[in-house]
Amino acid sequence: MKNISPVSVHGGHSGQFCHHATDSLEEIIESYIAKGFPWVGITEHAPGISLELLYPDQRAAGFTPEFLLSRFAGYMQECRRLQEKYRGDIEIFAAMESETYSGYAHFMPYLIETFRPDYIVGSVHFVDDMGFDYSREQYDKTAEAAGGMDALYCRYFDQQYEMIQLLKPSVVGHFDLIRIFDEDYKKRLLQPEIIVRIQRNLELIKKFDLIMDFNLRSLLKGADEPYISRVILEMALKLGIAVVPGDDSHGLGNIGINMEKGIALLADLGFDTNWRKPRLLQY
Repeated sequence: MKNISPVSVHGGHSGQFCHHATDSLEEIIESYIAKGFPWVGITEHAPGISLELLYPDQRAAGFTPEFLLSRFAGYMQECRRLQEKYRGDIEIFAAMESETYSGYAHFMPYLIETFRPDYIVGSVHFVDDMGFDYSREQYDKTAEAAGGMDALYCRYFDQQYEMIQLLKPSVVGHFDLIRIFDEDYKKRLLQPEIIVRIQRNLELIKKFDLIMDFNLRSLLKGADEPYISRVILEMALKLGIAVVPGDDSHGLGNIGINMEKGIALLADLGFDTNWRKPRLLQY
């Protein structure tokens, strides 16, 4: 793996601009440089659209949508500054991780037009406006409201499909995040009503020529494989979809963690490791 460069198509969350991350953005950039990354996508979360759709920790901290929007403006300004400062050391993409909830169809294009990120990572963290990745308790509650685990997966992949159609994100983030608290996900992914949705979404990703984020953060949390699961990876490979590592780092302590393992997995499967860079948004 010595000849394959470490990159991150989804990462760089910092404590400066993300409540559940640590460290300053400049420290994080310097760490990517020290670790030999030729390029990195800094993909800070889009600001929340309403109090009801903020994460529990954000509400507990007293954050408001207005505060988060102002902080996101500060993020873009700082990321652009660092882009210029370290231009000779690393190629930095000042990007944004989108959300998928009521109102996003108008709010995300507004953010794109206002802040002009280099690209977006299209992610799904909500199913019918209910979060599912914050805690096991939240996950179970959302699954129950959806009508059970299989129904939760189906709804997730349906909303992901709608998001991809609408936003055409350069990068599709942690494709199967919905499995985060499901011990039986390997069997569940193969359920006919679920696998057909996965195939449908992959074909749309291929049609739009998007990149899939090979998200390594699940390994940090004890999972035995990254997002994307092996069965989905093999489907993506057959379709010729570009898959690129993302460390989804949230501080200095996890920049590039498990990168060698992730690169080896992709190389062994036969993916192109001359990593494709995200396509810059055109305005």
